[in-house]
Amino acid sequence: MTEQLAALSTEQSDPRYRRIDRLPTEEVARLMNAADATVPAAVARAIPAISAAIDAIAARMDAGGRLIYVGAGTSGRLAVLDASECPPTFGTDPELVQGVIAGGAPALTRSVEGAEDDQAEGVRSIAELGIGPLDSVVGVSASGRAPFVLGALAEAARRGALTAALSCNAGTPLSAAAEHPIEVVVGPEVVTGSTRLKAGTAQKLVLNMVSTIAMIRLGRTYGNQMVGLSAMNTKLADRAVRMVAGITGIEPDVARPVVESAGWDVRTAVVMIEREVGAEAARALLRTHGDRLDAVLAAEPGGA
Repeated sequence: MTEQLAALSTEQSDPRYRRIDRLPTEEVARLMNAADATVPAAVARAIPAISAAIDAIAARMDAGGRLIYVGAGTSGRLAVLDASECPPTFGTDPELVQGVIAGGAPALTRSVEGAEDDQAEGVRSIAELGIGPLDSVVGVSASGRAPFVLGALAEAARRGALTAALSCNAGTPLSAAAEHPIEVVVGPEVVTGSTRLKAGTAQKLVLNMVSTIAMIRLGRTYGNQMVGLSAMNTKLADRAVRMVAGITGIEPDVARPVVESAGWDVRTAVVMIEREVGAEAARALLRTHGDRLDAVLAAEPGGA
């Protein structure tokens, strides 16, 4: 295992950075910035694989399935972060998109030694979630070899779930275990082996795509507007008002009382204005059309 890890591109030492401890701060910052600038190109090369995975995930979610990310260390923290942003951004139930990290909640703020090497715990994490055929499980591991993630993905596959893998090396065991392997090969890090750098940036970019595009496919946006957002604070409440005003073409001060009467739900408020109905009738129309605002607005007024 040690020899295999040493051969990974993310574990190599780049000679360009061997003297960074002797360079001025600004020069090190410029080197890091230049290294980071190579990441989007690496992600771009993986877009066909990313897109195929998203379409497959969205199809299962549309049928009632969940999206579960599984990772360890930095990869796990990024997975949990992406999942945790879905409810406030898209108004989803917290159960719909979940992140699982080796070592559990304590591992979010500190290293839990040995957690990523526990393959059996990865299996148990999937069993505890009751993963089934409608669910999608995405294993996230920069090395593509974390035993916890491999165990989770194997158990998910055994249960009939869709499996995808996101790693930052080529030809990884994680890729071999997944129906939809995504490999974003970013090469050696500025600080050798510190995959919270380029590899972490790459994973964040891909996870952004997975959750955001899946939500777009599920009708959780209207155009580029996050119409499912939860207006849980002043900033988001103001955004909801401006969103409703922008979609319907009315003034914000006119939109605000409607949004308030809609319980701060953007889609409900828009339907109330566009179809000239009350909140309950607007909610009923949305339910009839699968909570898709575009479908409600495209339908003939008064029709189902």
